[in-house]
Amino acid sequence: MVKMVRDNTGRFAQRPFYTAGELDRECEQIISAFLTARHGNFRLPIETDELSILIEQHDASLDSSVDLSDFGQDVEGMTAFYPDRSPEVSISDRLANDSRRENRLRTTLAHEFGHVHFHRHLWDEKFTMGRLFDRRSTENKVICKRDSILDAKDTDWMEWQAGYVSGAILMPVGPLRRFVSDFCGKRGLHAAVSLTAETGRQIMNDVMARFSVSEDAARVRLLKLGLLTTSTAQPSLFG
Repeated sequence: MVKMVRDNTGRFAQRPFYTAGELDRECEQIISAFLTARHGNFRLPIETDELSILIEQHDASLDSSVDLSDFGQDVEGMTAFYPDRSPEVSISDRLANDSRRENRLRTTLAHEFGHVHFHRHLWDEKFTMGRLFDRRSTENKVICKRDSILDAKDTDWMEWQAGYVSGAILMPVGPLRRFVSDFCGKRGLHAAVSLTAETGRQIMNDVMARFSVSEDAARVRLLKLGLLTTSTAQPSLFG
């Protein structure tokens, strides 16, 4: 049972409190079960179409080519919640219609999955208490802007959680740690590598290729897990 704490944003009376480790464990369990059911094994990277299926299997509808400009030019995803039907996930047509931005599309799909899976119960509780929203209202919607998809400030707890989930779905903690451990072990490296070092850039490039993610997504995930560091000092990598 997730711990609930006071929501200082005022959007809800209480909000879920997840540690990074809790999100990592649950996301790895979700994606492992999903991929094993589809393929008989936990094989990565997850395909873009499978991210859409993952959302729909969690009882949400998905439209991956929507004009979201009315909500802001920098809006790339949105999840709307209703009392009488499933959540609706909308992805900006600017992502869907540009093949060069597929990794950004993948990140956004995984981010919106985070809202569907981890936050739906918050709106269910509001609807149970009789709160209804006009169709034009934004109160029943999570509107996700480009700058918050990957690495929102932790004061914006809902976007921070969904952003962390995005990385944890695309780059599950176990496989990612093993991948970096193998890379470092072959080179006799036993400490976290600096992001600015040549080896750090190589790790990031290899993670991008292995997990089909953007440079931004790889960098944020590796830094959050402490597998890369912004410091020139080198803390222990796995100890």
